[in-house]
Amino acid sequence: MVGDVLIVEDEPDIRRLVVLTLEREGFRCRAAATGTEALREVKAKVPDLVVLDLMLPEVDGLEVCRRLRADRVTSALPIIMLTAKADEVDRVVGLEMGADDYLVKPFSPRELAARARALLRRVRQRETPRALSVGTLTLDADRHLVTAGGQAVPLTPKEFDLLQALLESAGRVLSREQLLARVWGYARADEIESRTVDVHVRRLRAKLGAEGRRIATLKGVGYRFEAE
Repeated sequence: MVGDVLIVEDEPDIRRLVVLTLEREGFRCRAAATGTEALREVKAKVPDLVVLDLMLPEVDGLEVCRRLRADRVTSALPIIMLTAKADEVDRVVGLEMGADDYLVKPFSPRELAARARALLRRVRQRETPRALSVGTLTLDADRHLVTAGGQAVPLTPKEFDLLQALLESAGRVLSREQLLARVWGYARADEIESRTVDVHVRRLRAKLGAEGRRIATLKGVGYRFEAE
């Protein structure tokens, strides 16, 4: 079994299609038609992954995402957001709220399954067998734990992977394209996908506090984690 997925989608036909596609790929699926129902399902049993529609009745997808990220139990829960809104601002807002990835409707169910597998694989299979430390910042890949200034820092899966990539290359510049390939698995990226890196870096800096200032921006080039 690949994992337990909660699909949150108010359109019955799309919901059935997504459930059928993911179950064929080996996922165990539950479904919710409203934001309220989704929050209730997560509280009853935390899934391995949430596939979350943006436009939902009662409580919209952005608010569901915000509440999940605000709860210590679900703060690192992987979230793929589905949206019919293709505008850049809508995608960026979803990422700002804490989504790890997004797909724009209409989307390929097979692509959704591939992204779900890739996200869960990166969450579960951390290859770094040691802790990475710079200053008061420590990343323990085995325990999926980050601390800064002696305090635990709750990160989403993508934020964790991004920090790990930057720490492993501390002192070296990584372009947005390199980060998209290493963290998101994108072989090629358009302008909006490149903005995804910027959004996650901004969130990561904020969460790391003083240590976040070590993530330097090289305009037109990329990002570098300053080890000194």
